[in-house]
Amino acid sequence: MARTARPPIIAVMGHIDHGKSSLLDYIRKANVCASEAGGITQHVSAYVAEHAGRRVTFLDTPGHEAFQALRARGARSADIAILVVAADEGVMPQTLDALASIKEARIPYIVAITKIDKNNADIERAKTSLLEHEVFLEGLGGDIAYAPVSSKTGEGVDELLDLVLLAADLADIAADPEAGTTGFVLESTQDQKRGSSATLVVRDGTLHLGGFVVAGDAYAPVRFIEDFLGKRIEQADPSEPVRISGFSKLPAAGSLFSVVATKKEAEALAREHATEHAKVAERGIMAEGITELPIVIKADAAGSVDAIVHELAKVTHERGVVSVIASGVGSVSESDVKVAHAASGIIIAFNVGTDLIARDLADRDGVPIHTFSIIYELSEKVAELLSERIPSIDVEQELGRAKVLKPFSSSAKKQVLGARYISGTLALGARVKVLRGGGEEVARGSITNLQQARADVNVIKTEGDFGIEIECRTPLAYGDELVAFTVEKA
Repeated sequence: MARTARPPIIAVMGHIDHGKSSLLDYIRKANVCASEAGGITQHVSAYVAEHAGRRVTFLDTPGHEAFQALRARGARSADIAILVVAADEGVMPQTLDALASIKEARIPYIVAITKIDKNNADIERAKTSLLEHEVFLEGLGGDIAYAPVSSKTGEGVDELLDLVLLAADLADIAADPEAGTTGFVLESTQDQKRGSSATLVVRDGTLHLGGFVVAGDAYAPVRFIEDFLGKRIEQADPSEPVRISGFSKLPAAGSLFSVVATKKEAEALAREHATEHAKVAERGIMAEGITELPIVIKADAAGSVDAIVHELAKVTHERGVVSVIASGVGSVSESDVKVAHAASGIIIAFNVGTDLIARDLADRDGVPIHTFSIIYELSEKVAELLSERIPSIDVEQELGRAKVLKPFSSSAKKQVLGARYISGTLALGARVKVLRGGGEEVARGSITNLQQARADVNVIKTEGDFGIEIECRTPLAYGDELVAFTVEKA
């Protein structure tokens, strides 16, 4: 079974109002061929565009629960990300959130500097703001490709798509059209005419008519397949988004799906998933922010499998969990590698070898196979691997506080205030949040100037009144509390 190049799956992410939707709309209208464009009857969550004779799949809602759920499972919804940054504002808080998600998913990304047609657009300033947040662009000491674009005129969009295709070539994105069909649920909906329906994105194999799709504890017969235009098709190839209706229940966004031949098999697999889900919920590992390490276990005997599962249940972490997604007796096979690859998991081989074909496939797909003969060494290694997979989290540490005495001037982005020192240290450049009333946070910004006794200073750390300028869009008022803070990784 040969793996061949498949169309890249692209997530477009960034701060609100920075032009994500406008960019996607322009690409869709300009690059979905005209003969099909008139057939678009509804807005779906994913679509396919063509550029330079090649197909590209765009996820229209990459920030929603499916993206988060797939990351929590260690699986990836996208191959490449486009980080959108507006030329008139530069990096903003949600830009940093999107960047953290991209880095956590460990996928390559390209920067699109949008809104270059606006009068107050400043591409160089946008580049500088990216540099200040350690996004090192090409030509500025780094290797992150970027393209200035306008979603109104289309300027730069072709160049951006060229960069997407180049990134796809470098990432060597491939699939086996003849393999068992797997993928993920992007979203699911319920309506009176269709019943329970879901938008699926095929990652490997080819989805044909007939058979049953199983996603978590839900399943559906594949009686018809609709492409992103709502047109019925005979089959769906790798990277293609499709809609399937008639699920037994709404499949969860972010669920991984597979295909079986009969209803009996579908029901059995759905029951198995439901049982596993119940166990997971019982152990309290479905909470937000919990990282999962999916594991396939192969051992020399059924008793060994049971012993390993028992030992792995002792591997715990406050922000992570080990999940045995498959197990069996005998050497590691090609199908074991495919199961682990679909979930971005690992394989544990206990006193067994690995088939040559499985080894080649694992090397090609980057599926780790860890071999052991002593159980306690196995559990120690798994604990280490789980810790490595858990992303660091941002913890805010308070630096100092002050009280607003009088607002002096206010602009669209900056506030000049008189304030009184309360505690700690307030330093030039520090991030600050604004608390009002009973301590409700109403805004965030950064300190751009400090004055004491009419002289510019870098730090306020003693009692008294002082002047402060804050980069912040929200007008501040008397009595507001300013809390300077720093963010540390934990």
